[in-house]
Amino acid sequence: MFTDMVGYTALGQRNESLSLALVDEQRKLVRPILARHSGREIKTIGDAFLVEFPNALDAVRCAYDIQRATHEFNVAMSEDHRIHLRVGVHLGDVIEADGDISGDAVNVASRVEPLAEDGGVCVTTNVHDLVRNKLELKFVSLGMKRLKNVADQLEVYRIVMPWEEKKSGLETVLSARRVAVLPFVNISPDPNDAFFSDGLTEEMISRLARVGGLEVIARTSIMNYKNKEKNASQIGRELLAGTLLEGSVRKAGSKIRVTIQMIDSNTEGHLWAESYDRNLDDIFAVQGEIAEQVAQNLEVHLPPREKTDLEKKPTENMEAYVLYLKGHELWSQYTLPAFKEGLKYFERAVQLDPKFALAHAGMAQCYSLMGDTGYFPQVEATSMAEAAAKIAVGLDERLPEAHIALAPPRYHRYDWQGAEKELLRAMELRPSYPLAHAWHGVILRVTGKLDEALVEYKKGTELDPLSPLMSRFLQHVLYQMHRYDEAVEQTKRTLELDPSGRGIHGILGFVYLQESKFDEAIEDFKTMISLVGQDNLGAQSELGVAYAMAGRRDEARRIIQELENASTKIYVAPEFPAMIYLMLDEREKAFQLFGKAIDDYCSFWVDEMKVDPLFDPYRSDERFTNLLRRIHLA
Repeated sequence: MFTDMVGYTALGQRNESLSLALVDEQRKLVRPILARHSGREIKTIGDAFLVEFPNALDAVRCAYDIQRATHEFNVAMSEDHRIHLRVGVHLGDVIEADGDISGDAVNVASRVEPLAEDGGVCVTTNVHDLVRNKLELKFVSLGMKRLKNVADQLEVYRIVMPWEEKKSGLETVLSARRVAVLPFVNISPDPNDAFFSDGLTEEMISRLARVGGLEVIARTSIMNYKNKEKNASQIGRELLAGTLLEGSVRKAGSKIRVTIQMIDSNTEGHLWAESYDRNLDDIFAVQGEIAEQVAQNLEVHLPPREKTDLEKKPTENMEAYVLYLKGHELWSQYTLPAFKEGLKYFERAVQLDPKFALAHAGMAQCYSLMGDTGYFPQVEATSMAEAAAKIAVGLDERLPEAHIALAPPRYHRYDWQGAEKELLRAMELRPSYPLAHAWHGVILRVTGKLDEALVEYKKGTELDPLSPLMSRFLQHVLYQMHRYDEAVEQTKRTLELDPSGRGIHGILGFVYLQESKFDEAIEDFKTMISLVGQDNLGAQSELGVAYAMAGRRDEARRIIQELENASTKIYVAPEFPAMIYLMLDEREKAFQLFGKAIDDYCSFWVDEMKVDPLFDPYRSDERFTNLLRRIHLA
């Protein structure tokens, strides 16, 4: 068990004598409780205790009693004389030497403790599973957490204190360390400068997302609140965020004014506010100062390396930076025309500053997505994306966007381990990175680790709860896990997030195919085509698959012919007709085309071969197994 006093360092800087007195009071309060629960005090580290127990039940009872006693102590004290503690408990083997203990278990406990709120207790899964039926205490999962210097993610639980429930009337209190940066309001004279305020919102999210002690809501969810009038408590409940940042940006020539305030969504109280009047080229310093101020107010420790990352300037060329913001604004629209137009801005930014790593990473992501949408042959797109991403990583190895940009080229070459390595590095550098979690989920899913993929997709959804894309990822994995009813339920959630209906079709059609509801599947794929356009070849191939499985062979062959006709004008991935041939059970032709698709780094159908139920009837065919070997999935 680790205990720690919240705000001790800041208090020591303001009033050293008071901080020392409170540490003394804390020790007088805690030590008798340790003795009652067989806790062995290993050592104190300033204001913190490291304690060992004979079993998990004693440790959790002790942790609860410490917080109960502290709560009772604080009732009679003025605010500045109250003791504020966090407690973390983990179960594992330790190494003892000279009266001290060490090992991975000690390291994990030290990383779990900061996840607790003021007055709270956090425990890991192995502790929770041993004690949950032996105590009259409620536990609430905080989800899977990636802890600093700990290889594997761990699920962490918090104890819901009885006085907390009475106070709030809720089972949970929104965590102050779950932060939402609301869209900055553009109050510039030129309304066309709105891209700058949106860009500043994204950049603040990116910087705060690199702080290991915070969970930061992603841009997709945040932009739902642009130009919407909702109060802080309502937004907090919808995003489960205890802290909100809101502000405005005024850009006039080379001058900017940024105003920002920090709000507790549980109480709607204002925690901190500041205005910055600077030159435009000081915008990076402003972003860094805001991020550090947020961390300080939330009592999150910033290691020196993290602090350096927050203060780093991405470029010295402001014109290049403005072009980057315009490119990113387009890229985030996630359409082929936006990728093409965004790429032009990134390229111009790189021309102005060849050492601008973020712009190179933006180029790489555009190339990858343009390959996915069929604008470039995948081999060509992969090569260009890899070249740009390698430049980005070479310029700034600690840039998470550079590593996530390098993952798709690895993925498209079927280098699953290489892609996973880049994604894990991106998440290490930027713990709140939903797209990295989602892409990692894709790697886990296509390689057959469906349960682990589901965990990653859920983590991505926690960080970007209003994202239709994250919801579609969940649809996909639930379908491939043969959890068809849950996949259908998830489509309803996607429809709530994207009323256009674009997000629910496709996976719904595949569910219908597995349930032999062929007419419903065909109608679903037709609806999908009406939404994404007749020129979407992937959607056309899905309709062809449905026709083939329904026994409507002439209509399936008509789509094959249309794909062949299109190939005389544009690149058509061989996997599109291959999949229809396979469903027609014309295996020789199908496997030949799939082999060509693998040569072309195709990834629409090819990377689904190991896990998609559509391929189940063909798994005993040695030719199919050979294809899996070629993509390193057998």
